Amino acid sequence: MEAWYHYVLLIGMGFVVGFINTVAGGGSLIALPVLIFLGLPPSVANGTNRVAIVIQTALATAGFKSKQVSTFPFNLYLGISGLLGAIIGAYIAVDIHGETFNRILAIVMMLVVFIVVFKPKIRLETLHERITGKYLWIGIISFFFFGIYGGFINAGLGFIMILFLHFVNRMTLVRANATKVAVVFLYTLSALMVFALNDKVNWKIGLILAIGNGSGAWLASRVSVNKGDGFIKTFLVIMVSIMAVKLWFFDL
Repeated sequence: MEAWYHYVLLIGMGFVVGFINTVAGGGSLIALPVLIFLGLPPSVANGTNRVAIVIQTALATAGFKSKQVSTFPFNLYLGISGLLGAIIGAYIAVDIHGETFNRILAIVMMLVVFIVVFKPKIRLETLHERITGKYLWIGIISFFFFGIYGGFINAGLGFIMILFLHFVNRMTLVRANATKVAVVFLYTLSALMVFALNDKVNWKIGLILAIGNGSGAWLASRVSVNKGDGFIKTFLVIMVSIMAVKLWFFDL
């Protein structure tokens, strides 16, 4: 990667990806093909993308906290569970870029759209969070398995995490988003460590990409709080639909 416009492309693409990842998810489905196009082997692109995700989620978490939106210590419990799962996921050497995988994930994404559009309406004023007792343990166990997938590739997981937190733990979409980015920050740290130890990270490209990701994430965290659940729901449906079409008709 020598041309100056490659760096501009990385930062610009990173900004878009950071915004998308923070409000909904699926940004890695954009970032990974671009990194591979720029000459990185798929495994290195996967590892390098984690540098930007760590910075992105750290700034997004700070952005939500600056707006007084935090779910600590619930997010910490889920994050630690996801972290342990991500170590396993990052170490498992499997090819998940095949056409069959993409189509299965596309079906999952369309199911997400169906749930978001046709879900029973939950009135926000009567929404009572369920983040203790059995619901805490359900979250911890579920996020361990989310972490395994996150350690693999992470693409599209944000959609599932938001819906899980909304329907199972009864969080508003804004608080679910704030929880999601904190959890992803924690488990991505562990995945990045595994990739780095196996020499699968291009730090220069990762840090340049992180400039864009971090900027987009900071803006998105504040916009999503100001706009509320309606904005997140609309954005979620649009992005899931786009990602499902991409996965079904085009290779990752």
